[in-house]
Amino acid sequence: MTNERQQLTLIAHLQAKPGSEEELGRRLLKLVEPSRSEAGCINYDVHRSNDDPAQWVMYENWRSNADLDAHFAQPYLVEFVKDSADLLAKDMDIELLSMHSAHVAPKR
Repeated sequence: MTNERQQLTLIAHLQAKPGSEEELGRRLLKLVEPSRSEAGCINYDVHRSNDDPAQWVMYENWRSNADLDAHFAQPYLVEFVKDSADLLAKDMDIELLSMHSAHVAPKR
Protein backbone atom coordinates (compact mmCIF):
# COMPACT_ATOMS: atom_id res chain seq x y z
CA MET A 1 0.00 0.00 0.00
CA THR A 2 1.32 3.43 -0.97
CA ASN A 3 1.49 6.19 1.62
CA GLU A 4 0.06 9.42 0.16
CA ARG A 5 3.18 11.32 1.31
CA GLN A 6 5.76 8.68 0.32
CA GLN A 7 8.22 9.54 -2.44
CA LEU A 8 7.39 7.80 -5.71
CA THR A 9 9.50 6.82 -8.69
CA LEU A 10 7.94 6.40 -12.11
CA ILE A 11 9.82 4.59 -14.87
CA ALA A 12 8.18 4.60 -18.31
CA HIS A 13 9.52 2.58 -21.24
CA LEU A 14 8.51 3.79 -24.69
CA GLN A 15 9.13 2.02 -28.00
CA ALA A 16 8.96 4.30 -31.06
CA LYS A 17 7.48 3.12 -34.32
CA PRO A 18 10.08 2.76 -37.08
CA GLY A 19 10.80 6.22 -38.46
CA SER A 20 9.37 7.99 -35.39
CA GLU A 21 12.38 7.67 -33.10
CA GLU A 22 13.54 11.29 -33.38
CA GLU A 23 10.05 12.80 -33.21
CA LEU A 24 9.23 10.81 -30.07
CA GLY A 25 12.47 11.98 -28.49
CA ARG A 26 11.77 15.59 -29.41
CA ARG A 27 8.33 15.42 -27.81
CA LEU A 28 9.66 13.72 -24.68
CA LEU A 29 12.33 16.39 -24.26
CA LYS A 30 9.66 19.11 -24.47
CA LEU A 31 8.13 17.66 -21.28
CA VAL A 32 11.28 18.05 -19.19
CA GLU A 33 11.29 21.74 -18.26
CA PRO A 34 7.58 22.13 -17.46
CA SER A 35 7.63 18.89 -15.46
CA ARG A 36 10.70 19.95 -13.49
CA SER A 37 8.91 23.22 -12.69
CA GLU A 38 6.06 21.41 -10.94
CA ALA A 39 6.10 21.78 -7.15
CA GLY A 40 6.34 18.05 -6.38
CA CYS A 41 8.97 17.10 -8.95
CA ILE A 42 12.27 15.89 -7.48
CA ASN A 43 13.75 14.94 -10.84
CA TYR A 44 12.50 14.24 -14.36
CA ASP A 45 14.88 12.77 -16.90
CA VAL A 46 14.72 11.36 -20.44
CA HIS A 47 17.00 8.49 -21.41
CA ARG A 48 17.61 6.73 -24.73
CA SER A 49 18.94 3.21 -25.16
CA ASN A 50 22.55 2.97 -26.32
CA ASP A 51 21.67 -0.24 -28.18
CA ASP A 52 18.27 0.54 -29.69
CA PRO A 53 17.50 4.14 -30.78
CA ALA A 54 13.76 3.36 -30.75
CA GLN A 55 13.82 2.73 -26.97
CA TRP A 56 13.20 5.72 -24.71
CA VAL A 57 12.87 5.77 -20.91
CA MET A 58 11.43 8.40 -18.61
CA TYR A 59 12.82 8.35 -15.06
CA GLU A 60 10.92 10.53 -12.61
CA ASN A 61 10.81 11.03 -8.85
CA TRP A 62 7.88 12.75 -7.17
CA ARG A 63 7.44 13.96 -3.60
CA SER A 64 4.06 12.22 -3.18
CA ASN A 65 1.25 10.42 -4.94
CA ALA A 66 -0.78 13.64 -4.92
CA ASP A 67 2.05 15.42 -6.77
CA LEU A 68 2.21 12.66 -9.36
CA ASP A 69 -1.57 12.80 -9.81
CA ALA A 70 -1.31 16.57 -10.36
CA HIS A 71 1.44 15.93 -12.95
CA PHE A 72 -0.79 13.49 -14.85
CA ALA A 73 -3.49 16.19 -15.04
CA GLN A 74 -1.21 18.85 -16.57
CA PRO A 75 -2.51 19.87 -20.03
CA TYR A 76 0.89 19.39 -21.68
CA LEU A 77 1.12 15.81 -20.40
CA VAL A 78 -2.47 14.97 -21.34
CA GLU A 79 -1.75 16.28 -24.84
CA PHE A 80 1.50 14.28 -25.08
CA VAL A 81 -0.23 11.03 -24.11
CA LYS A 82 -3.03 11.63 -26.63
CA ASP A 83 -0.69 12.61 -29.49
CA SER A 84 2.09 10.11 -28.81
CA ALA A 85 -0.08 7.09 -29.64
CA ASP A 86 0.74 7.66 -33.33
CA LEU A 87 4.48 7.50 -32.54
CA LEU A 88 4.50 4.43 -30.30
CA ALA A 89 4.93 0.85 -31.52
CA LYS A 90 3.10 -0.36 -28.39
CA ASP A 91 1.58 1.02 -25.21
CA MET A 92 3.94 2.65 -22.73
CA ASP A 93 5.18 0.29 -20.03
CA ILE A 94 4.89 2.24 -16.77
CA GLU A 95 6.34 1.04 -13.49
CA LEU A 96 5.56 2.84 -10.24
CA LEU A 97 7.79 2.32 -7.21
CA SER A 98 7.60 3.60 -3.64
CA MET A 99 10.80 4.68 -1.92
CA HIS A 100 11.57 2.70 1.23
CA SER A 101 15.07 3.86 2.05
CA ALA A 102 15.83 7.25 3.53
CA HIS A 103 16.65 9.89 0.94
CA VAL A 104 20.28 11.04 1.12
CA ALA A 105 21.49 14.11 -0.72
CA PRO A 106 24.41 13.46 -3.11
CA LYS A 107 27.88 14.26 -1.81
CA ARG A 108 29.59 17.12 -3.50
